[in-house]
Amino acid sequence: MFTPGFSFTSEQRLTGAQRNDIAANVSKICSEGFGPLLRFCSPFLSLKSSTSTTMIRFILLQNRQGKTRLAKYYVPLEDSEKHKVEYEVHRLVVNRDPKFTNFVEFRTHKVIYRRYAGLFFSLCVDITDNELAYLECIHLFVEILDHFFSNVCELDLVFNFHKVYLILDEFILAGELQETSKKAIIERMGELEKLE
Repeated sequence: MFTPGFSFTSEQRLTGAQRNDIAANVSKICSEGFGPLLRFCSPFLSLKSSTSTTMIRFILLQNRQGKTRLAKYYVPLEDSEKHKVEYEVHRLVVNRDPKFTNFVEFRTHKVIYRRYAGLFFSLCVDITDNELAYLECIHLFVEILDHFFSNVCELDLVFNFHKVYLILDEFILAGELQETSKKAIIERMGELEKLE
């Protein structure tokens, strides 16, 4: 039975001999069925699970006083830890000088935030993620909210929180950007509105 005699990280490249070894074993595995295929793939599956995937950890909408108007976590946290995170993120972004960038390191991750009127939209992402892409993501989310609620304000978010979560779920799914088309999200929300 084949057992890979090598291992590599995502930063390394396979040598020609390693590629030939894999190709020979893949053809052997294909002829033997799926059992050997799973054993062959297990080192690569564990490689994927051992490295952190890029994703959004959480999204927070908070006002200047620290009231959280929307919180969506894509990683499991205890309630006490969630409150602690919300408090720390609020202190981090509210006290930050406006002349600084909208990216700040937070624990082992990075918080990207943007202020609209009295609300702070904050995303926590991996340290290696593209800050500008997530800054545009925040802006697109605000544009969608503004279009859907016709000049959105904080009270719209408070009294229609279920609709805000629906929009967020159309936009971000399991910590990954799902849909980036404003038109598609607005059309989908219009379809959901008709069902109510």
